[in-house]
Amino acid sequence: MNFTQAQHDMRKSYIGGAPGAFASGLVWLSAGLTAYLGSEHISVLVFFFGGMLIHPLGILFSKALKRSGKHQKDNPLSVLAMESTFLIFIGLFIAFFMLQYESNWFYPVMALIIGGRYLMFNSLYGMKLYWLFGVTLIIAGVIGIIISPPFQVLAISGGVIEILFAAVILKLESGKHTE
Repeated sequence: MNFTQAQHDMRKSYIGGAPGAFASGLVWLSAGLTAYLGSEHISVLVFFFGGMLIHPLGILFSKALKRSGKHQKDNPLSVLAMESTFLIFIGLFIAFFMLQYESNWFYPVMALIIGGRYLMFNSLYGMKLYWLFGVTLIIAGVIGIIISPPFQVLAISGGVIEILFAAVILKLESGKHTE
């Protein structure tokens, strides 16, 4: 399987990553709503444990949209997908540390890390739109650190960004790769 075939397989199996981005957006929004209605610490727990559900939910959403939600076993890009996931754990460690000193930076730091991860999705899916997606989250994170809005604002903003990009990706990928 060559690189282009591997990207095609990933786009076909996961609808260009739209279901995963949508699931992630729902987690961000849930965490933001929890912070708004409850507490910062419970919001972080919602974000952490909800994050564990993103991949399984993305697969379920892919299957609901008539895609396999599973790439071919010999797809070399599966390694990149797994490796890029470790950035999330690094980000969580940094963001949790920041939570102890400047709580309003938790979600901006996560936006920076997750935005950086999305930059790699151009290679994973062969879609330059992921560069814009990643940069948008990175810019949101930088702005969040500079202006330090209320805790929930970046969680809600991250969710809106993810869901909007998921919708665009879904629109671009719908009807493609159905063979």
